[in-house]
Amino acid sequence: MPESKTANIVRAIAVVGPTGAGKTALTQSLASAASGGSGAVPNAAGQSTETNFTAIDYMGDHYALIDAPGSVDFLADADYALPGADLAIVVADSDPDKAALLQPFLKAIEDFKVPHLLFINKIDQARGRIRDLLEALQPVSALPLVARQVPIWKDEHVAGFVDLALERAYLYQTGKPSKRIDIPAGMAERETEARFHMLEQLADFDDTLMEKLLSDVNPEQDLVFADLVRETREGLIAPVFFGSTAHGYGIRRLLKALRHDTPEPKYAAERVGLKGAGAYVMKISHAGQAGKLAYSRVFGKAMADADQLTLSDGSTQRPGALFSVQGAQTKKVSTAPEGDVAAIGKLDPVAAGDLLATGGAAQKAAIAPARRFPVFQLAIATKDRKDDVRLSGALQKLVDEDSGLSVLHDQITHEILLQGQGDPHLRAVIERLKSRFNVEVTTAPPSTPYKETIRKSAEKRGRHKKQTGGHGQFGDCVIQVAPLPRGGGFEFVDKIHGGAIPRQWIPAVEAGVKDAMLKGPIGFPVVDVSVTLIDGSFHAVDSSEHSFQMAGRIGMNEALADCSPVILEPIEKLAIYTPNSGTAKINSAVSSHNGQILGFAAREGWPGWDRVDAYLPHAERQSFIIDLRSMTQGLATFEAAFDHMVEVSGRRAEDAAKKAQKDAA
Repeated sequence: MPESKTANIVRAIAVVGPTGAGKTALTQSLASAASGGSGAVPNAAGQSTETNFTAIDYMGDHYALIDAPGSVDFLADADYALPGADLAIVVADSDPDKAALLQPFLKAIEDFKVPHLLFINKIDQARGRIRDLLEALQPVSALPLVARQVPIWKDEHVAGFVDLALERAYLYQTGKPSKRIDIPAGMAERETEARFHMLEQLADFDDTLMEKLLSDVNPEQDLVFADLVRETREGLIAPVFFGSTAHGYGIRRLLKALRHDTPEPKYAAERVGLKGAGAYVMKISHAGQAGKLAYSRVFGKAMADADQLTLSDGSTQRPGALFSVQGAQTKKVSTAPEGDVAAIGKLDPVAAGDLLATGGAAQKAAIAPARRFPVFQLAIATKDRKDDVRLSGALQKLVDEDSGLSVLHDQITHEILLQGQGDPHLRAVIERLKSRFNVEVTTAPPSTPYKETIRKSAEKRGRHKKQTGGHGQFGDCVIQVAPLPRGGGFEFVDKIHGGAIPRQWIPAVEAGVKDAMLKGPIGFPVVDVSVTLIDGSFHAVDSSEHSFQMAGRIGMNEALADCSPVILEPIEKLAIYTPNSGTAKINSAVSSHNGQILGFAAREGWPGWDRVDAYLPHAERQSFIIDLRSMTQGLATFEAAFDHMVEVSGRRAEDAAKKAQKDAA
């Protein structure tokens, strides 16, 4: 059985859940109740975009609450924070139709092996039986959901609860602790049934309890509580509590569960792979004058600002400063208690997910969250060119903070592409550029990296002749241009005989041909072309490398215009991940975006989810993710990789050509 609670060690509790469930309100409600307040906190209308840390004290114990974002656009911000928590509270809505929204959160903490419990919020708004809600939630959880309470109904509303472990009944009182009452006479049979079901679930992991149940022996309360604590801490079950943050219902009961059920910090240290004293970096922030801060969970012993830290790369540093954390506020301290989340200043080489050892050798983390694929892009440019250097530095800091964000300098379109998890995500990043770094940018949809190729062959002479004072310029070549199979790239064949062009200038002809291919007749780079050099002439005095490069460019430009140029667009192969309730909608969505379904399969490791493979034009990616999210309650996503190029025709080809001409004007 896990050891009893150790004094003066901070527990870290992650609070996760989908937007609208009341996750941030629960964090605030726990803080209110812990400080002697009512615990009643209205659900906020907005959504959090960053992981926030809040410190609370309750009954002599200290907790670091980790409030993770709830929107799929911002989930990556908590990817490195979750593994360092001792326990996670998964906040669920009381509406069974929203049960599927929990799966991405449950899957993340299950993969990290973080013990967790469920808190069903808005119980005052519940309609229908709680057992029906649990039946809807169970398929999205890999662990058995063990109800710790059953509701007391009055006038079709939940008015209180029966604690199944204590076998005690309580009535809710808005802004006050619940009032203990006798179990209502009409609930005796329901309470007995629900309690026996809870005990059966616990007995699946305890032979002693199973024997008592089989022998019709009522187990001792101490045994029941010991099993609840052990099985929760070991990640064998997920207990379920309910309440309402808006009225403060069930908040104190939840706080008491945290006191007893939360594991020791050493188990989280083992999970992230830290041996001995040190810290695990949960998040990076660049905080103005404070500089770079590494929000880190302290393990093994208290950390002092004079401690020598060994970083993951083997280098050693002392903290620039240590700060306690309370929401957006930080306060300089000389020591950070074991188990607490502290902000460590000026450890420049450090990244989220790193281990910091207090003395000793460098250590590598045992966990590595998978980097999320960027499903949305925006092309950005500074409004004032003088801000270009500042933009580069600001983007570097934002990418350092946010594992869901990346920046790509597209070598084909020459655009700076901001890549992230959705339009709201990138809009928040742009707002941070302005508010934190005073850099304003313009945004546009990214240009599609179209290319062009040819359908026919042609033979052309390229001649460059120019007379200036002194030596003139003369280059002359004859080339045959022909299409290659799709994906053939480029080939240059030299068939010069008899010295029509001296050998040293033939590479210059090829260079000129390649120059012409950078921008074809329609306005895009040219691919899948074969060029054969068959003839030419030179001047003993006026010919030069430059002259033959110009000749090659002229000949290629004229030939391409006569070879029926066509536009090619990039096609990506997508792996689309969706709850199976949305799979039927994917087919029509892919078709409406000029894509092609390749096949369906169950998503490995995700019960109730499917993987849909499809081809989709790169140009459709932006609008596709918006449609995909809207038809699946914001849950579906995809990964994509370039697969091949295809010819574009009709209106889409005309639109692409017009845009290229407009951009060139």
